[in-house]
Amino acid sequence: MKMNNSICYISFFFLMMFSMVNFIFMMYLIMNNEVMFLEWELVSFNSVSIVMSILIDWMSLLFMMFVSLISSVVIYYSKSYMSSENNLMRFIILVLMFVFSMILLIISPNMISIFLGWDGLGLVSYCLVIYYQNFKSYNAGMLTALSNRIGDVLILMVVAWMLNYGSWNFIYYMELMNNDFTMTVVSVLIIMAAMTKSAQIPFSSWLPAAMAAPTPVSALVHSSTLVTAGVYLLIRFNLLLMNTFFIKILLLLSCLTMFMAGISANYEFDLKKIIALSTLSQLGLMMSILSMGFPDLAFFHLLTHAMFKALLFMCAGVIIHMMNDIQDIRFMGGISLYIPMTSLCLSISNLALCGIPFLAGFYSKDMILEMVSMSSLNMLIFFFYYISTGLTMFYTIRLLMYLLIGDYNLLSIYNLYDEDMIMLKSMYVLLFMSVVSGSFLSWMIFYYPYMIYLPFNLKMMVIYVSLLGMLLGYMVSNMNFYSVNKFLKSYSLSNFLCLMWFLPNLSTYGLNYMFLKMSMNLIKNIDMGWSEFYSGLGMFNVLKKYSIIYNFYQINNFKIYLYSFVLWMLMNMIVLMMMMY
Repeated sequence: MKMNNSICYISFFFLMMFSMVNFIFMMYLIMNNEVMFLEWELVSFNSVSIVMSILIDWMSLLFMMFVSLISSVVIYYSKSYMSSENNLMRFIILVLMFVFSMILLIISPNMISIFLGWDGLGLVSYCLVIYYQNFKSYNAGMLTALSNRIGDVLILMVVAWMLNYGSWNFIYYMELMNNDFTMTVVSVLIIMAAMTKSAQIPFSSWLPAAMAAPTPVSALVHSSTLVTAGVYLLIRFNLLLMNTFFIKILLLLSCLTMFMAGISANYEFDLKKIIALSTLSQLGLMMSILSMGFPDLAFFHLLTHAMFKALLFMCAGVIIHMMNDIQDIRFMGGISLYIPMTSLCLSISNLALCGIPFLAGFYSKDMILEMVSMSSLNMLIFFFYYISTGLTMFYTIRLLMYLLIGDYNLLSIYNLYDEDMIMLKSMYVLLFMSVVSGSFLSWMIFYYPYMIYLPFNLKMMVIYVSLLGMLLGYMVSNMNFYSVNKFLKSYSLSNFLCLMWFLPNLSTYGLNYMFLKMSMNLIKNIDMGWSEFYSGLGMFNVLKKYSIIYNFYQINNFKIYLYSFVLWMLMNMIVLMMMMY
């Protein structure tokens, strides 16, 4: 136990110090407008040299600072959350491997080292999703691993296509070879790879399934590591992507993802899945603004979102622990009376997610929506952005109504205990960042102001849709509005919307159904058919039937002896009578 505690503290201290160093170094680079490109020669043999390249600029350092800060806090939180776990050491090592893979991806200007980090994220995420080792975890882990494997193959194809240039340092070719056919193919492959990792339609079904992982892992995965890897890759390749037609398709798909996730979250009752679908919605927002040509805004939202989403998952972890491992929000209610500090953290992180003014999410979301309003886009994309913003408010108010305001629905004799101090301390760090990070990043990243000029109604559009979403969220979670609930919960509508527009059926079960059915028929008709009947199973059945008969004789022996004696006597009498006549 002491060993487990010490590895938690060492990991927490190391990652926190690493975060501080990154911050200081990043401030130096951003003030002097410098970029560092390091090359380390691993092997040199005749004319062949294998070189490890590292790109250090303000963006990679800032992202590394956020990743290491969140992971340090998550490890400290795990000390209490996973305290009853026998293999805590294994868990911490897996989390550290996960963070290391993400850092390798962040600092790489080279396709080979990007692939190592990318693949490392996929493999370690599989190990973390199946951590609890039950059937649900295994299914979710397989779905996660196979969905991410598509992205790994696409990155491998990028590596193969870049052999045409003689080096994998993509950073050299992005402006120089912008209109080259090879670079166009590379950019399409990169977009598709990022779509798998960041769970855009049609690869969305793995993200809610990955909730089978422990809650601290969910906090890490859904804030700053696995799902943001695709967005970060597209930010790095942004110069190359803007000239391709495929980026317009990405804009449509990411807006659809944002809309679909927002609707599905309103029909979900699993606490962790609601938060996972909100992550999916925000990823759609990042991807869509990125495909419109604003990589700095996407990066800004990525960082602010990381803070309040990690906090949201940590609050969910405390609530699930307290509720005897129940995740269904219909059993919760009125918990603000019993765990006030966790409820405070939950409320602030939820409000930051909605973009309530002067919290972290407001600065990034408001700027994104105003840039969308100012861009000359069609009505459909405009509609998707604003409706999705309203839906965010909708499911957030619904969640808060079910958790904090409604009646307590668990056992009446259940003992609600107060919060754990270790968990609370780790949540306070992220609470502070959820309030402060938006303004701090906006002053630091955008040192020249964006000039956004809009008419009054467009400027107020965000407030209009937010208030409408708030009203609908209240109506849906309050049973007094029975007619509204009846319409929204009608079976066919809720079935379609709750199942993420049947995406899991199409992209998961739909693809493997025929193969599984064929293998089932083979097992039934051949392995369990005639070959089984005339060999193992046939012999087994014959022996089983005989053993039942022998057993019957042995158990009922006295009765059977008496019965057989009577029968024998009768037979004798019948034979004697026949002889006499």
